Amino acid sequence: MEYILQLGIIVLSTKLAGDLSVRLGQPAVLGKLLIGILLGPAVLGWIYPSAFVEIFSQIGVLLLMFMAGLETDVEELNRNRNASLAVAFGGIILPFLGGYLMGIAIGLDQPQAIFLGLLLCATSVSITVQSLKELGKSNTRESTTILGAAVVDDVLVVVLLAFVMSLFVGGDASIGMVILKKVIFFVTIFIIGWKLIPPLMRWLAPLNVSEAVISAGLIVCLAFAYYGEILGIAGIIGAFAAGIAISQTEYKEEVEHKLEPIAYAVFVPVFFVSVGLHVSFDGIGSQIVLIVILSLIAIATKLFGSGLGAKLTGFDTRSSLIIGSGMVSRGEVALIIAAIGLESGLLLQDYFTSIVIVVIITTLVTPPMLKVLYSRAP
Repeated sequence: MEYILQLGIIVLSTKLAGDLSVRLGQPAVLGKLLIGILLGPAVLGWIYPSAFVEIFSQIGVLLLMFMAGLETDVEELNRNRNASLAVAFGGIILPFLGGYLMGIAIGLDQPQAIFLGLLLCATSVSITVQSLKELGKSNTRESTTILGAAVVDDVLVVVLLAFVMSLFVGGDASIGMVILKKVIFFVTIFIIGWKLIPPLMRWLAPLNVSEAVISAGLIVCLAFAYYGEILGIAGIIGAFAAGIAISQTEYKEEVEHKLEPIAYAVFVPVFFVSVGLHVSFDGIGSQIVLIVILSLIAIATKLFGSGLGAKLTGFDTRSSLIIGSGMVSRGEVALIIAAIGLESGLLLQDYFTSIVIVVIITTLVTPPMLKVLYSRAP
């Protein structure tokens, strides 16, 4: 029954840490991320990675992205599609070059340096979504562009990862098959979301059971996420697409208002804490310089690469920096890629902990960067 105590500690500590963070002038999400490091193996050792934490955190991030989809303006998303593409490409080219050159500089061979560059291309906007929500900016043109760019980024990184694995590891990953699966996912999700979800919601909503509408919304969210995982798309993209689909129905407000308390009371706090649980300070004394330099490269290349893409598509300088900042967080996406690299030999065990800390740093700096940039709004 230890997991019951752990859940209680997580919920209480994230609320207190979030409140303290706000009192100090920072987004609440920053405190929630830092408390994960404090509670985890790196400091107090009260909470360790476990199946319970993993399951709850996965549900938490799915619900977070589902609600982001519910709040997304589809027309605005469509208007910003060119900007999203430019932001995604800029946020891949510069981080890849920076990671690759850093890998060569520290003596990695070509495959390992290429993998390090690919790892820095990853983007996870789940933290950005929460930060924008707390700042009251979740419906701005910048936030819509960030979300669209994140979807493109996810697809491109998965395709590039398949290419690298097939080229250097000798796996059976077929680039053509990977691309075909992505096309199948987006085409079928569009058709299902447009034609099937509205009548499905109208059929499930009147059922003579408690909370039929929110249950129907959760069914759609989980089904889309699972379908995405089957076809090699991150579940968070499926959940985001589910939110967009339901946002086009008359049940949008009810689903959003009833789901939010469930998500933020239990599942989302576990997700925030789970990020910090990956931090360990064992044996990093000799790699402090590497961590600092790689962190600066990871932050700067994403900030200016994605920001340049935004600037070239009509955003002013401040908005471009906001978009670049929103793309900085690598989060759970990069942690998954790092685990794949460790297993395949493309990421050396000696550097694994340092890479994880760099990923956590990029996640921690994103909320304050967004806070500062928005606070300077004219």
